Amino acid sequence: MQRIGLTGGIGSGKSTVAAMLVEQGAALVDTDAIARALTLPQGEAMAPIAALFGLDVVGADGGLDRPRMRDIVFNNPTAKRQLEAILHPLIGAACEREAKAAQGSVVVFDVPLLVESGRWRARVDRVLVVDASEATQLQRVMARSGWSTEAVHAVIAQQASRTARRAAADAVIFNDGLTLPELAAEVRTLWLEWAAASTR
Repeated sequence: MQRIGLTGGIGSGKSTVAAMLVEQGAALVDTDAIARALTLPQGEAMAPIAALFGLDVVGADGGLDRPRMRDIVFNNPTAKRQLEAILHPLIGAACEREAKAAQGSVVVFDVPLLVESGRWRARVDRVLVVDASEATQLQRVMARSGWSTEAVHAVIAQQASRTARRAAADAVIFNDGLTLPELAAEVRTLWLEWAAASTR
């Protein structure tokens, strides 16, 4: 089984590429979806998070109050590391369970913070980075989320630089100015190359 790590900055189009890879036949393991599941009411991460950060971060439904948690960790590196120390082992274990249950010869791990984590490179065979200019990132995120320019810049500043992501990549799709059919064509070309390599 070939394991591909997929990453990209906010607004790069990574999720679109993930969906296109699934259309080609890949099994997808979505770390964001896993993280959300872990922090739903009765989620496996909720008890240790509440014990560490207090009931202020627990919503009325018993799940994580995401805006409150985001406010706490955004400018507090210690709190961010503490939260990651709870979530990352649980996410990693869930990823491996999903990968083992996957059908097919290629599993794509959608990991927004693949480069930042420092751990994922050893877990995958190849890394695919979806890249876009910062201007394009801003435009896309503001259009879809209604965020301010300052809010998007703040998130970009928290993520790995484009240079760092590209340096970690085995392949880069520069998703800037591409139509969806053009993007799909690039994804298919790469898929055929990597899928063929996995059968050798």
